[in-house]
Amino acid sequence: MRYLRILTNAVLAGLLAAVYIAILFLQLNPHLPTDLTALWPLLVVVIGFYGIHAAAFFYAMIVLRQVLSSELLSPGWLSLRLLSWLSAAAASGATLLMWLNLRGLRTALAEEAARRLGVGALAMGLCALALLAIAVVHYSFGRRGSVVGASLFGLAVVASVTLPVVARGEAVPRQFGSYPLDVDSASEPSRERSRVLMLLLDGASLDYLSLATADGRLPNFGRMLDSGAAMHLATLRPTQPEPVWATVATGKYPPRHGVISASTYEVGSDFARLELLPDHCFAQALVYLGFLNESPASSAELRSRPLWSVLSGQGVSVGIVGLALTHPVQPIHGFVVSDRFHLMSDPLFDPLAAEAAYPEEAVSIGAAAMRDVRGQGVLNTKATGVEGSLAPPAEAAPIWQDRVYSRIADHLRVHFDGVRLFAVRYRGLDLAGHSFLPTQVPLPLMGLGDERGDAASLEAYYRQVDNEVGAVLDFLGPDDLFLVVSGFGMEPVTSSKRLFASLVGDPDVTGTHENAPDGFLLAYGTQVEPGRHIPAGRWSTSLPRCCTISACRLLVTSTAWPARISSCRPLLKRAQSPLWHLTSAERVA
Repeated sequence: MRYLRILTNAVLAGLLAAVYIAILFLQLNPHLPTDLTALWPLLVVVIGFYGIHAAAFFYAMIVLRQVLSSELLSPGWLSLRLLSWLSAAAASGATLLMWLNLRGLRTALAEEAARRLGVGALAMGLCALALLAIAVVHYSFGRRGSVVGASLFGLAVVASVTLPVVARGEAVPRQFGSYPLDVDSASEPSRERSRVLMLLLDGASLDYLSLATADGRLPNFGRMLDSGAAMHLATLRPTQPEPVWATVATGKYPPRHGVISASTYEVGSDFARLELLPDHCFAQALVYLGFLNESPASSAELRSRPLWSVLSGQGVSVGIVGLALTHPVQPIHGFVVSDRFHLMSDPLFDPLAAEAAYPEEAVSIGAAAMRDVRGQGVLNTKATGVEGSLAPPAEAAPIWQDRVYSRIADHLRVHFDGVRLFAVRYRGLDLAGHSFLPTQVPLPLMGLGDERGDAASLEAYYRQVDNEVGAVLDFLGPDDLFLVVSGFGMEPVTSSKRLFASLVGDPDVTGTHENAPDGFLLAYGTQVEPGRHIPAGRWSTSLPRCCTISACRLLVTSTAWPARISSCRPLLKRAQSPLWHLTSAERVA
């Protein structure tokens, strides 16, 4: 019976802890209503999931204390002595969780939402101190409950729930709307022939490239490092391709451009969608277990005009291949192939092909390029340097995707002559890094000789991209600018997380970017000042306003990263870039 009474106290404390986490869900999604009749589907899922686990944790801790202590607890069904300690622990954990999410997800929150979360965390912390004081006083001066002690405990618990909710405030309506199309813009097309070429990478790291080029393994990246400019770029959290690249494309932080995370989540069709899940509390398990339905972000969620729309409105022909948040595609001057084009079995006969590529010529050209890659069957061993060992077992393999978009880009670049901004995105390094990144630090990635282990497989992906860089360098004209941008880096997964993944049956993952490792920017061209540049400040301590000076500098000065204008101007020799006269901060704003 003693352990049954312990269980009832653990269940009540677990329920309280789950309520605290539910409040955090509301704080990170200020558009959700506060009406309980509208919130009950989410509350049932969150409180049910976390309440069970928190109760089990508290019960295990108490039983462990019973085993190790010489004095056995014999609490009542509702023990003030026990509940005060457990509630203080739950409130303290909730306070820490709120501060960690505020610190880590600061750029994903609007200014007012971040302020309210900070106030709620402060209120929760004060309530945690009050609960701790009640527990200490009750333990020191009395073993049995009293009316005064129970009243104070009840007030502290009620305050710990109501104060953060009051600080969160009423629901802020979600602003919907998209940017206007400029395909029929009256702007006269530019006669300039200079071009900006962009290679956008997921999960690449400048440190890896530096090791490789120093050893002579990636010669084309070495050319860019020797004769061009390089800079580390701090990314944002959640470190996911969609919000990162949306920030790059618009020059605005997620609260302004509208893409907070890679997906939205919903409990049911009638419930308002969650835009952001909290960190450090296994919230993704709700998606993994099917309690939350996940919907990937799309171009319809962008509330700000991306780079290609800005330039298209100024009569500049642009070409976009494989970029995030381009599906469904929208008409522009030039062409767009979305990052979901490779998912179609046959674009020529797929009724949804018009949503994956624009114009119609891009659909037929993309279909032909996809057939070419499928016909090859195996990887180009000369390009990868690994004798066919990386041949993908299915078309979903990351290197296969990159080869598809590379071939599509080559075909479209020839067909659409006159494109002045050409951008291609590759995902292979990110997807490969999750599986093949070495776990040792410092990473022995580029010092493997003829070994054919996992690290050698990742190095083959870098070689593949290096060949792409070499092709672009040979293609550049005298006035062209070439930018290689990695939106975020990759780092080894901790041993504890790998152990947890093995316990729950997840595949072995060796690389992660959830802690926002730095990406980088490489610039190469006649107007680039060579050298390694250090950005000023970090977004965690200083949040520079995003502004767009030119299409070239958008990738240099107007992203989610900390590169201020004063620290990035040395990248360019001249005050005028190839697209300087086409766009300005006033037009973008």
